[in-house]
Amino acid sequence: MTTFSITPNTLVKDIVNKLPKTADVFKKMRIDFCCGGNIPLSEAAAQLDLNMDHLLNELNNVFEKSTSTETNMDVWTKSDSNTIIDHVITNYHRVSEEELANLSPYVTKVSRVHGDNHPELLKVYELFYEFKKELMEHMAKEEEVVFPIIKQLADGTVENREEAINMIIELEKEHDHAGEILRQIREVTSDYTLPLDACGTYRLVYKRLEDLEGLTFMHVHFENNILFPRYM
Repeated sequence: MTTFSITPNTLVKDIVNKLPKTADVFKKMRIDFCCGGNIPLSEAAAQLDLNMDHLLNELNNVFEKSTSTETNMDVWTKSDSNTIIDHVITNYHRVSEEELANLSPYVTKVSRVHGDNHPELLKVYELFYEFKKELMEHMAKEEEVVFPIIKQLADGTVENREEAINMIIELEKEHDHAGEILRQIREVTSDYTLPLDACGTYRLVYKRLEDLEGLTFMHVHFENNILFPRYM
C-alpha cells in the first residue's frame, strides 16, 4: 500500500506519476493531466467547478485499491532519458501507429453508414483523420529530429541548446493541439454516449476512440511531465 498522500496542493501530474490509474479519474472529470498537469489539484478542480471532497475521495479510492504490483511511475521519473525515449517509442509510438491504422476503416464505415441519422459521426470522422495526420507527423518528427537532440542534451554534446529547447516547446504546442482535437471528439460524442440504435461497429469505434484518448494522454504525460522538464 502506498503512503503517498493527496492534498488540494498536490500537483495533478505528480498524482499520475505516483499511480497511473488515477488518470482514469482525471479523464472522467475532464481534468487535463498531461498538457495541464503542472497545477495543484485545487486549481484544476476550481477551473471545472468540481467538488474537491468528491474528487479527493475518488482519487483516494484508487490508491486504496492499488497493490504493490500496480504499475508505478516512480521507475520512470528515476530513469535516464534514453530509457524513457525507448519506452515511449515502443509502447506509445508503435502502439498508436498500429491503432490508428486499424481504427481508420471502422471510423470511415460508421460515418458512412450512420452519418445521415447521426451527423455527429461526420464530425468525428473529420476530427479523427485530422488527429491521425497530426499525430503521425508529430511522432515521426520526434523520432527523426527531436529525440536524437534530447539525447545530445542528456550527454552534453548538443551544439545549440537554445534551438533544442525551442524544438521541445514546439512539441508541447503540438501536444496541446492534439489534446484539443481529442476534447472536441469527446464533446461531439457527448462523452462517448452511444445512441439506442448503435450497432456493434458503432460501439467498437466509440470504445476504441476513448482508449486512444487514454493512450495519447499517457504518451503526452511521459513527455510533458517527465522527459521534457529535465531540459527546459
